[in-house]
Amino acid sequence: MTGQNHNQYLAVPSSGKGAGVLVLHPWWGLNDFIRGVCDRLAQAGFVALAPDMFSGKIARTIDEAEQLVSQLNWQKDVPPKILPAVEDLHKHPAVSGNGLGIVGFSFGGFWALWLARQKPELIRAVALFYATDGGSMDFQPSKTAYLGHFAETDPNEPVSEVESLEKRLKEAHHPTTFYTYPGTGHWFFEEDRQDAYHAVAAQLAWDRTIAFLHDQLEVKSG
Repeated sequence: MTGQNHNQYLAVPSSGKGAGVLVLHPWWGLNDFIRGVCDRLAQAGFVALAPDMFSGKIARTIDEAEQLVSQLNWQKDVPPKILPAVEDLHKHPAVSGNGLGIVGFSFGGFWALWLARQKPELIRAVALFYATDGGSMDFQPSKTAYLGHFAETDPNEPVSEVESLEKRLKEAHHPTTFYTYPGTGHWFFEEDRQDAYHAVAAQLAWDRTIAFLHDQLEVKSG
């Protein structure tokens, strides 16, 4: 079951049940690519919900995306979109498992890190695609495992920022695994960004993400 309403896109596995995963879009907005990520997560057995942080606006070029982000009051505009989405997902009748996961892309990855601190009682797994926090966050409050996918060459997320985030997560005693993908740049996972998409790296990052989410969110027996 899939559908979009109230500025959210929901995908439910054919089984009707699954662990919940929030999908936070990059600065392009809630576009077809992000809806496709939700559908792929549902095919892998998860209930996926993507809130629209831009209220229906979509960017197709970097200039358009920069304009969308510049128009935001980050602290006033975004939390009212994503905090209720966490509660909606948590309370959804199809959601089972051990807490919720988040998959965040670039701009959405920053907010995935933010949410893990705001909702430690619910968030158990965060998978980041080319996103850091800019060195601004204290991760002691979270109770989350972290997986990161980063590009080899990425002016948007320099190596120093990635290494700083990894160090701070580990110092806060969170299970943390970061990967860097050779020959890639920012947006390498997004097949609609033909100037950046790297099919081999994208598939490997996806396989690792699905395994990570299953491991962290499914109820263990025995």
